Amino acid sequence: MEIKIAVSGINAVDNPGPGIGVSKSLKEADDFKAEIIGIAYDAMEPGIFMDWIIDKSFIMPYPSGGHDSFINRLYYIKETYGLDFYMSVLDSELPVLIKYADELERNGIKTFLPTAEQFKLRGKDNLEMIAERIGIDTPKSEVVASVDELIKGIDKIGLPVMVKGTFYKAYRAYTKQEAISHFNKIVAQWGYPVIIQEVVSGEEMNVVGAGDGEGRSLGMVGIKKMWITELGKIWTGVTIKNEKMLDAASKFIEKFGWRGAFELECIVDLKNDKVYLIEINPRFPAWSYFATGVGVNIPANIIRKSYGLKINENFDYQPGKLYVRYTDDLVTDMERFQKIITRGES
Repeated sequence: MEIKIAVSGINAVDNPGPGIGVSKSLKEADDFKAEIIGIAYDAMEPGIFMDWIIDKSFIMPYPSGGHDSFINRLYYIKETYGLDFYMSVLDSELPVLIKYADELERNGIKTFLPTAEQFKLRGKDNLEMIAERIGIDTPKSEVVASVDELIKGIDKIGLPVMVKGTFYKAYRAYTKQEAISHFNKIVAQWGYPVIIQEVVSGEEMNVVGAGDGEGRSLGMVGIKKMWITELGKIWTGVTIKNEKMLDAASKFIEKFGWRGAFELECIVDLKNDKVYLIEINPRFPAWSYFATGVGVNIPANIIRKSYGLKINENFDYQPGKLYVRYTDDLVTDMERFQKIITRGES
């Protein structure tokens, strides 16, 4: 069975998208053949030139353009090349794809995404409610909409604090003046409200997983970050089995009926046996190939679920497996670059 799968986030740069790892995972499935269509937003995205992973590439208009530009471009790809499934891995694409998922399905393009209500759960103002329902903790936090509320919140929580946008951006502040500066920066870019959050101690641990939309898991793997870049991206990590964190991820799938990929970012205080939920990402993280490398191919299971194929339900993996990201060099012909610039596809 051959499936033409569009994968976004192929910007394998210093701040990498998840697309290359997801594409590698799909290529490794042994019960269907994945032809990967790379979805790019810039002609310099490295995935365009990685033809051992990406079979065909298209430049897309930014999803903020809505139906006429973004969705119609997908129909163009469907008509001229063929497109069976859109595997979105970027936050910016999800609102428009969720909105038009039924229309895309009617026109022969499958997706496997959270519902609009599930997508709202990623808001940091929902973390306390979610953590309570899945049996873990969250740092003390306050939702604020003015400098006065910010100061009162800091007095309540204590310094240092994390100053966060509802969906994007997070800064650590050691003084009230620093917190006000971060507050103003977030408001200027993302608007209100802003969240201030207690800084908790522990080890950074994450879970990548996916739910089938009916309360069952399509696989999950837990890791501990060992080395991160200045941009906060994992460079080296190790698989772990923190049962409390993995149990919380299972409950997240079950209690919220989560559909599609997700990542839970946590701080784990091993000394006091506490797991703090820090963030929910409603898509694959950049390190998602790590799960495939230790035997849990989550992207392939999403395709299997979507097409009624038998799902590999062996979700076990070994702790202590090492993940190392690295850079590489690629030399290719200018013809491909010229083609993607002039035609928008290569």
